[in-house]
Amino acid sequence: MSSLLEVRNLKKYFKTPRGMLHAVDDVSFSIEAKHTLGVVGESGCGKSTLGRVLIRLLDATEGSILFDGKDITQIRQTKKLRRKMQIIFQDPFASLNPRMSVSEIIAEPLIIHGICHGRDAVQKRVEELMETVGLANRFLNSYPHELDGGRRQRIGIARALALEPQFIVCDEPVSALDVSIQAQILNLLQDLQRDKGFTYLFITHDLSVVKHISNDIMVMYLGMVVEKCESDELFENTLHPYTKALLAAIPEPTIHRTRNHDVLHGEITSPIDPKPGCRFAARCPYAKELCHQETPKLQEFLPGHQVACHYVAEINS
Repeated sequence: MSSLLEVRNLKKYFKTPRGMLHAVDDVSFSIEAKHTLGVVGESGCGKSTLGRVLIRLLDATEGSILFDGKDITQIRQTKKLRRKMQIIFQDPFASLNPRMSVSEIIAEPLIIHGICHGRDAVQKRVEELMETVGLANRFLNSYPHELDGGRRQRIGIARALALEPQFIVCDEPVSALDVSIQAQILNLLQDLQRDKGFTYLFITHDLSVVKHISNDIMVMYLGMVVEKCESDELFENTLHPYTKALLAAIPEPTIHRTRNHDVLHGEITSPIDPKPGCRFAARCPYAKELCHQETPKLQEFLPGHQVACHYVAEINS
């Protein structure tokens, strides 16, 4: 199956008073059509920035983004691109206009892009979208502050679906929701992918969530990719020390089973003008002199399993 999205050596730096902040640093990957790539990592690792750069909410510093075979990094007029690429934001309340009703929020992209002509056609399409995401028609004239978090997030999903895009960035769409509502939203996203053929970049810090929805998983640390492989492979054969620490931090569902946790020590390296070397070295229990001097490259250690670590063979021997 061909790749819908291919990213090559993507970088996004921000100028700060202390220097250049390397939010996304030399990231490369691809996503096959109708598949989901999960992106995990701690807060501040560059996940959300990556998602915003991919759909051109932010301009890339370097690198290329090939969408459906075309480089979109230099496109100036992004209106046409919006019909093919959308985003579901993390905070369902902050991403919705409090002065607009539910129907007005969902109808806005339809009107801007001229998808429907006439008030009746717009209203019919809004009602169809609300039914698709599980919102009752009685909420048509409600405002975001009158609804709970799950319904607000469904509004955001309906808005993203309005233009029938090919690619959707899901930026932690369930992190602000209750567990029962999380399951509903995740199942909804999977049903929509099955029925409509959407391609997702699913950003989260919750490995149990990303395992449930993703075909492949990419682990980021301070702007760089440290491990990437198929979802099941990551959990069955974890290779990078940082990924091992993330998995060890997942709570056990039973109190009768004990597990030794590898607690990370040391300070997080500053992402502002970082020096050469592995950015996880300051917290890695296996770090040696080479780790502080040379940045490891993302290489295939096992078939389809890429890792950025100088001593991955020694650690997993």
